[in-house]
Amino acid sequence: MKRFFIIAGFLLLLALVCIGIVGFNFMRDAGIKQYFATMKPPAATVSTVTVKPSEWTPGVEAIGTVNAVRGVDLTVETSGIVKDILFHANQKVAANAVLLQLDDAVEKADLVAQKAQAASDQAALTRAVELQRRGVGTDATLDAARAAADASAAQVNKLQAVLDQKQLSAPFGGTVGIPKIDIGQYLAPGNSVVTIQDLDTMRVDFTVPEQQLPLLKIGQTVKLGSSIADMPFAGSIRGIDPKIDPASRLVSIRGEVANPEGKLTPGQFVQIRVELPQENNVISVPQTAVTTSLYGDYVFVVQPAKPAEGAAPAPAKPDEQKAGADKAAGDAAKPQADASKPADNAAKPADAAAKPAEAAQQPALTISQVFVKLGRRNNGMVEIVQGLKDGDQVVTAGQNRLFNGMSVAVDNTVDPSKSANKQVQQ
Repeated sequence: MKRFFIIAGFLLLLALVCIGIVGFNFMRDAGIKQYFATMKPPAATVSTVTVKPSEWTPGVEAIGTVNAVRGVDLTVETSGIVKDILFHANQKVAANAVLLQLDDAVEKADLVAQKAQAASDQAALTRAVELQRRGVGTDATLDAARAAADASAAQVNKLQAVLDQKQLSAPFGGTVGIPKIDIGQYLAPGNSVVTIQDLDTMRVDFTVPEQQLPLLKIGQTVKLGSSIADMPFAGSIRGIDPKIDPASRLVSIRGEVANPEGKLTPGQFVQIRVELPQENNVISVPQTAVTTSLYGDYVFVVQPAKPAEGAAPAPAKPDEQKAGADKAAGDAAKPQADASKPADNAAKPADAAAKPAEAAQQPALTISQVFVKLGRRNNGMVEIVQGLKDGDQVVTAGQNRLFNGMSVAVDNTVDPSKSANKQVQQ
């Protein structure tokens, strides 16, 4: 009988242990499930910007090519052997300066002979005129002498022009390029010798869509540079093609830009912006604040979190609690002034501990996804036509890990709308 009770007690103890293990596992799983169900994700750190109306300078942006206002590739008009090259690469030359001399020995000899013949014919004409004046010469003799003198003079001019063609002169002042010929080389008409470019004034040719043609007019300011963010050169529109290309629906525009330092080079690719009249009270945000999705463009707006339903009223601030305690203990504190000194010293840690509590009572921030309608873009900013209002606080960085209603913490020590180099310099 005793043995039976021992076995029964052992079995009962074993059953209780099993029940306890199962209950513990059940309570643990329920607790974990409850913990994750009520756990709030940590606040994400974001940078923001406050929306406010600002001045907006719209513009027409395009890409174009820079060329010199005056620039040509020089060629020879006649054939010959290169006798002398009178320039070097990148030399600035004046107008009508001789750049190249071809061998002209034959032409010079022909010119000398023809000048002698012209002098002889002119002397014959003089004698014929004198004889006609004396009445011993005929009109036919005088006319023949005059025709021979005119023909000889014309032949001299012709040979002089042929001789001049043996020289290549600069048609205008400018900078010459690298010579494309060598001394002793035979040149045929049309062979390119060198390029000459007037780099003091440049022209820029670009095209814009026909929809933007009404916005442009002669004299408008044109800015250009290597990128939209860097446009150090300014000029004006000098020409607008009156015809729209029917194939591309583009209009050709030409502007002129001063280039006193020679930083612009013919053939250079540039970004162009035509400045339009300034506008006021335009809502705009950095382009980094806008996210594009299949459903449209949207931004995240930071706003105070809504209090939960049934939440207890916020506790009084430490300053209010301290003021109430001081008022309640006003009279009692007078006779115990000396004894209250240790209590004052003990209160200091309590005040220090109250500061974190006060910081913790600051209102939490959440974000709301707002769909917007975009307008024009300018210098890293985008116009918001619809969706935002003055005073909205918009997230400018960190959108890839945000969702609607998420808690956030604002940190504006880094501005993503500026380059990293500028922020380091500041």
